[in-house]
Amino acid sequence: MTEKSAFTEEEWQAVLEAPSIAGMLVLTAESGGSFRESFALAKAYAEARQQHGEGELLDEIVSAKPQFDRHRYGTKEALEGQGPQRLQEAVAALESKATPEEVEAYRGFVVSAARRVAEAHKEHGEQIGPAEEAALERIGESLGAGAQDSAS
Repeated sequence: MTEKSAFTEEEWQAVLEAPSIAGMLVLTAESGGSFRESFALAKAYAEARQQHGEGELLDEIVSAKPQFDRHRYGTKEALEGQGPQRLQEAVAALESKATPEEVEAYRGFVVSAARRVAEAHKEHGEQIGPAEEAALERIGESLGAGAQDSAS
C-alpha cells in the first residue's frame, strides 16, 4: 500500500486539493446553491471516512479536511483554466507511485464527491444542470481513463 511518505510535498498537496477543486468546478458551473453544495462536499468526505479501510491511501486523503485556497485562482475563469490541470497533476502523481487500484479508488472518490456537489441543489428544475454536467465531464476527462465512465 502506498503511503503519504512516497510523495513529494507538492505532489501530496495536489492529491489533497483535487477533490475540492473538482467540487469547486461544479459549484461555480451554475449560480445558486453554494452553501448546500459546499456542505455536500464536506459530507462526501465524512462518508468516505466512515468507509475507512477500503484503502490506506484513500483513508489518509479523506482523513484530511477538504483543502482549497479560495485565493489561488482568483476568478471562475482561472479556476476553469487551471483546475483541470491540477486534477491531472494529482492523478499523474498517483499513477507514478500508487497501485492501479488506489488510483481508481481515488478517481472514483473525486468523481463521486463532485457529483454529490452537483446533486446538492436543483438547477433549472433538474437534479444536475447542463453546466454542472459539462463540468462533471471535464472533471472525468481530466482524471483520465475510466473516470469519465464513473461520472455518468
